[in-house]
Amino acid sequence: MTIASPLLLDVPEQSREIVEMTREFAQKEIAPHAAEWDSTKHYPAEVMKRLGELGFYGLRIPEEYEGLGLDTLTYMMVLEEIAAADASVSISLSVHNSLPVTMLLREGTAEQKERWLGPMARGEVLAAFSLSEADSGSDSVSIRAQAVRDGDEWVLSGEKTWVTNGDTADLLVIMLRTDTPEERRGAHGISAFLVPAAAPGVVPGKAEDKMGLRASRTTSLSLNDVRLGPEHLLGMEGEGFIYALQALDNGRMGVAAQATGIARAALEHCIRYSQERQQFERPLRDFQAIQFKLADMATRISAARALILEAARAKDRGESVTERAGMAKLFASETAMWVTTQAVQIFGGYGYMRDYPVERLFRDAKVTEIYEGTSEIQRIVIARGLYSD
Repeated sequence: MTIASPLLLDVPEQSREIVEMTREFAQKEIAPHAAEWDSTKHYPAEVMKRLGELGFYGLRIPEEYEGLGLDTLTYMMVLEEIAAADASVSISLSVHNSLPVTMLLREGTAEQKERWLGPMARGEVLAAFSLSEADSGSDSVSIRAQAVRDGDEWVLSGEKTWVTNGDTADLLVIMLRTDTPEERRGAHGISAFLVPAAAPGVVPGKAEDKMGLRASRTTSLSLNDVRLGPEHLLGMEGEGFIYALQALDNGRMGVAAQATGIARAALEHCIRYSQERQQFERPLRDFQAIQFKLADMATRISAARALILEAARAKDRGESVTERAGMAKLFASETAMWVTTQAVQIFGGYGYMRDYPVERLFRDAKVTEIYEGTSEIQRIVIARGLYSD
């Protein structure tokens, strides 16, 4: 059983067809394998390749570069469908489409766009984004990895952490300091670089052993005197952090869609289970305690989706969505954690066992409250947006 979004009625026919095609593919080709991929920490390269061939690497890339050029609204619904099947696959697609693509489109030169966007749209290039370091999580301005000029070249060195697609990506958009240790310029001392994963000196670390999203590859990244020409600087020197903050609006909406997909999958499993499971010679669905849980789960999921699509529509109108993206990410991620907790409770002892899907969904949900800005950071962003000064 899958719960279709009632908001599909409000979108153009082409968007509805794309979302329905995504749901069909996800439920047939991804969902049946999600538990095994999680158990074995298997990165589904074959499915990712197929998604690339179908155009999912180019969801947000304009048609002039061979992409699908989806509006933000449709893109969010596509991510939800993928996440409802397997959140690991959705985050790999979300990172690729939300950050590197956005930054390239906004700040890339004509040559950079021509070099990278076409191959990305055709599924030939998967991208990653790297900002965090071991000592700089929420305090991302405190990164230390450095890029230094040497003649016409840049020399990149340092250590990055928690890089989604870290050892599977072909292109890495990496944030590095370009100011000097003697004269730090804060946020304006950080630049963005387009780093081919095959460049000499780029060394991914081992895949992290994570609580959830175990089929998604998250690694550290070592930059050992990586030499790149000036064409690898993205945008203006010293403005990379600003570009990243702008792109994070898309990333946060993407995580919100992921969280909503996780929560929706948990609800669908609970509806089926409450119809099949009997206690005291009655199906669980007949007990008001279970009915109330299901009702609250469905209500919160619908509210989370509405926040996401409100932000997406505003984005498509060209409005600033920083606060709305923060609200969507905050509410959807906390909804995913709450819903999956209730799902485990409804399943009872079985919910605690890895043989049942809600245990995996519970683990997958937690990170949505952490990455792309923690819930605490989202509350700061939202609160600051309430003041005009």
